[in-house]
Parts: sequence; C-alpha cells; structure tokens
Amino acid sequence: MPIPLYLIWFLIGVGFLVAEMMVPGFILVFFAAGCWIVAITVFFLAELALTTQITIFVVSSLVLLFTLRRYGLKTFKGESKIEVDAEFSTVGQKAVVTKAIPQDGYGEIQLGGTFWRATAEVAIDKDQRVVVLGQESGNALVLIVKPQY
Repeated sequence: MPIPLYLIWFLIGVGFLVAEMMVPGFILVFFAAGCWIVAITVFFLAELALTTQITIFVVSSLVLLFTLRRYGLKTFKGESKIEVDAEFSTVGQKAVVTKAIPQDGYGEIQLGGTFWRATAEVAIDKDQRVVVLGQESGNALVLIVKPQY
C-alpha cells in the first residue's frame, strides 16, 4: 500500500520544523506551515495535480512568511538590546581574579557573585584583587581592570 500523499506533505513539514530548530532565522517554520496546508488540502481534495499542490505550498508559505514573520519574531525572540543600567556601574568596584589575566590578554574575575571576562595592561595572577576601570570598547561584557594596591 503506497504512502498517502497528505502524509508525505505532513512529514516534509515536520522536517522543515526540525530544521528550523537547528538553524536560527525563524523562516523554515512558515514552509512547514505551507506543507501542512497542502497536507490538509490533499486530505480533503485527493484529486489535486502535483503542480497545484506545489503552487499551494509556495503561495501559502510565502504569504505566511511575509505577513507573520515580523510579528512572530517580536513574540518568540524578543528584543536583544543590551542596555547599561545607570544604577549598576562596575567602574571603581573591587573584584577577585579567578583565572589569571595575561598582559593585554583575557582572564576572568568575580564581581558581585558573577564571573566576568577581564583584560588588563599588566599580567595579574589568580586570586589577586583588582579594581574595575571600565568596559572594553565594543564589548560591554569584557571589563578592563588594574591590580588593587
């Protein structure tokens, strides 16, 4: 017994959905929905030509993509803006080096219960106390430190 056409379209849609989970972009989910629209159409109208099925797939996928993607991105991904809170300033705070910082290289410090990537102009050993001078230009997650004397 051959596999029903609607089941093939459904499984292709599942494949698109699995691929969406592996590839970021929030695009393939609309092609999955297009496959499922064709699967439902074929289920109720079994006598559709393959060209008609492909047309339904392409049109429905593109209509869904162009009408719902922006709304879906806002809903599921949110906004990824890093804003510096005026009350949380790391400048001048004291921290402890947890991974040695080589001269002009990167190490790690513990500040306020959180581990931060850090850099310094001089080499700083593990367990040494440091003072935060600011954030690295272009990367707010890297702190510039100096040894505390």
